Amino acid sequence: MCAAINSSDPRRLPLEPITSRRNPLVGRFRALHQAKGRREQGLLLLEGTHLLQELLKRQLAPAQLLATPAWMACHGDLWERLPVAVQPVGEEVLAAVASTENPDGVVMSLPAAALPQVQGPADFVLALDQLQDPGNLGTLLRTALAAGVQQVWQGGGADPHQPKVMRSAAGAALALPLARELERNGLIARLEQARAAGHQLVATLVASGPSSPFEPVPYWQLDWTRPTVLLLGNEGAGLHPELAALATHRVTIPHSAAVESLNVAVSAGPLLLERWRQHHGPG
Repeated sequence: MCAAINSSDPRRLPLEPITSRRNPLVGRFRALHQAKGRREQGLLLLEGTHLLQELLKRQLAPAQLLATPAWMACHGDLWERLPVAVQPVGEEVLAAVASTENPDGVVMSLPAAALPQVQGPADFVLALDQLQDPGNLGTLLRTALAAGVQQVWQGGGADPHQPKVMRSAAGAALALPLARELERNGLIARLEQARAAGHQLVATLVASGPSSPFEPVPYWQLDWTRPTVLLLGNEGAGLHPELAALATHRVTIPHSAAVESLNVAVSAGPLLLERWRQHHGPG
């Protein structure tokens, strides 16, 4: 059972609780559900205890934090470490602010400028072309961080800062430098620069097309220890021909013919982690 909040301790209850959903703060937080609101305020919406733990782990400070008294009573070890005061809110207020159906009692805003930025060259890059599903994007970011990816380049597609991506990435979006180009040409320019600098550009294909200069090889036959950019395409259309044409290497993931293709987030797992295996061995 969680301890009761000691209201005589100013750190335990630093602000008067907000109990009305009409409070202006509720509107400001709800605006962060949308890209326009995030852009105008320069803030992101993070939800849940796990993401707060990730913020503290990475020494990032939220702009504001809203929590129910029940959550505060159970998590004093977390919010007492924050450099900002906690705003207590009623259960209905938190439900109005959160984007999830069953929030766990805490939401926070984070300055977008606090996220890591893409700077300089990187030996291992994940490039995503028009990936549309927020769940897929979040899963890919989490796998990329586990595999040692140093930068993510995104050509259009889902907004990486929307709440669903932040939740499914489970903190990876707070650690990975990400550059999002709104147009495919911006991604193409980055890929051309990487290729000119000596990176291998790796595309994943089911089989070679009529204009393919070479057959794809099983992904484990590629030397992933070289500077590498892995290209992954849209869930439905796959990798755009302009991007596929830039590839210096093509790989395939052999699998049963019972299915035509694999989900992009699923297929990324063995590809990204193969580099880790080649660098660090099977242990």
